[in-house]
Formats: sequence, C-alpha cells, structure tokens
Amino acid sequence: MNLVFATNNRHKLTEVNQILGDSINLTTLGECGITEDIPETSPTIEGNALQKARYVWERTGRNCFADDTGLEVEALNGAPGVRSARYATDGHDFDANVTLLLHNLEGVENRAAQFRTVVALIIEGEEYLFEGVVRGRIIDERRGEGGFGYDPVFVPEGEELTFAEMSAEAKNAISHRGRAIARLAEWFAANNVK
Repeated sequence: MNLVFATNNRHKLTEVNQILGDSINLTTLGECGITEDIPETSPTIEGNALQKARYVWERTGRNCFADDTGLEVEALNGAPGVRSARYATDGHDFDANVTLLLHNLEGVENRAAQFRTVVALIIEGEEYLFEGVVRGRIIDERRGEGGFGYDPVFVPEGEELTFAEMSAEAKNAISHRGRAIARLAEWFAANNVK
C-alpha cells in the first residue's frame, strides 16, 4: 500500500514508519511535490488533521493521511491544545514552546496533562479519523535528549521517565501518536488494506 503522509517532519516519519512496518510505503509531502506549508486554520485538532489530509488529496488524488497533535494541560484550560506547535511563536520553535509552558505553570500544583493525536485518513475519497491519547504530567524542568516538542517535560502515567528519556520503541508503545497509528494499522488489517 502506498500512502502519502502529510508531513515533512522527519521525527514523525520515523515514528510512524516504526509502527506501520514494511506493509505500508510512505511518501512525504516533498516527495509528491508539495513544498508549501499546508494551512492549519481549524480551531480543533480533528479539523486540522482533516484539513491537511484534504489538501493532499485534492492536489494529488493519492490515498493519504495527516495527523495533528496537541498537548492539553488541565491547569491551563486545555492549552496549548490546537496551538501546541505555535504556542510561543508562529514558527515551530519547540524550545520556546517548552519555556513558555514551564513559565505558565510556575507555582501551579496541578500538572496533569495529556497528549492527543488525531489521524485523518483519506482512502479513495472516503475519510476516517483515529485518535490516540496518553495522560501524564508536566515536570518542572527538561529531561532527556530524545524525542521532540514537549517530550522533555512530559512524563506519561505509570512512568518515571519523560518521553525524551525513553527509547523510540518504548515511547511508540505508549505514545499518543503510537496509539492513533496503531488504530490506523488495525483498520488497515480489518479492511484487508495492503
């Protein structure tokens, strides 16, 4: 099965390839000629995932999927949420985003948070959504060298390590994106998509 994955983010591509395995051949945006930034103007994570997938489908006519992820912090009323990648700036400045998050949580006891990923799949023009959630907490300082985004300050429930301290395999086994992509893979298996 050939699928366009609506990303140029190498971290995401690596994670998803590890989860889906060899049965799915992923093509990136750049590889199918889409070099511009895809608009993400929806007020919801689901809406952004669908917007990106539809953008690829309309321009290429190829089966595709897109994801959008948000970190939802309880004490911040769900922020940064849909604006997670652009929390501190209009660009994807992960370090600035983490710095602002830690600043906004200074002195806050409730550190409960969750990562939520929605995958939007378009196969032969039909749309499907898959969600993955992992609950956890935000710690006071960065730990670990792996991962990306908010991984250095997020500890999943039942774990002591941040996502940035875990191996890629350990993170993928429990992560929000891992869970959403696993549901996508289950759908492929159930519908005999190869």
